[in-house]
Amino acid sequence: MGREKDVVVPMTKQAAPPQPVAQMVEQLLAVNPYNPEILSELENYVNEEVSSQTYSLDANLCLLRFYQFEPERMSIQIVARILVKALMAMPAPDFSLCLFLIPERVQMEEQLKTLIVLSHYLETGRFRQFWDEAAKSRHIVEAVPGFEQAIQAYAINVLSLTYQKVPRSVLAEAINIEGLSLDKFLEHHVANSGWLLEKSHGKGQLIVLPRNAINHPEPEKSTADAIPLEHVARLLPIFG
Repeated sequence: MGREKDVVVPMTKQAAPPQPVAQMVEQLLAVNPYNPEILSELENYVNEEVSSQTYSLDANLCLLRFYQFEPERMSIQIVARILVKALMAMPAPDFSLCLFLIPERVQMEEQLKTLIVLSHYLETGRFRQFWDEAAKSRHIVEAVPGFEQAIQAYAINVLSLTYQKVPRSVLAEAINIEGLSLDKFLEHHVANSGWLLEKSHGKGQLIVLPRNAINHPEPEKSTADAIPLEHVARLLPIFG
């Protein structure tokens, strides 16, 4: 998971399942929500989510519930893939929802322990540590296409809630891109996302992010304690 990238891939959220697949999953869950016979079909669907870069939290949670009642049929690889997809959905709380359904003894599996650590780094905005740890666990995260782009999108979302202007070095660390690849990345977002570039004396390049209610809050006008003008007019003769 190197820091130099040759191609800049626009970051998008995970897509909903294709309509025929979505209908099939919905039918399974509607008709047989408690029938363990659909467990293998839900496992196959997790693999379909990975290969097609789609996502269904409901189907994944249903599968994890089945695993609770039939632990001997649990696949650690499938659970790991579910958790990776849940990480990709941040800032949604999907990872915590999934983890709640996984027994503690299973969470001690090496793959799952790693994903829990990665989740903690993301939740606390420790992106440098996240990318370093992810680089050690490529066999887990790179098995799921789109992982890196999804985390980059999450990191940018976090920065946009914190900064009006973010230093280039901070952005580079958060998204794990630098050099010419970062230049291409910035060009893409200047053209498509409303970003602006500024030069700052002594601080290098600054990226001006679009305004939002968090990074550029507007002062609220409070009228709760205001005295109507007509009441003031009535009081003036008394104090005159």
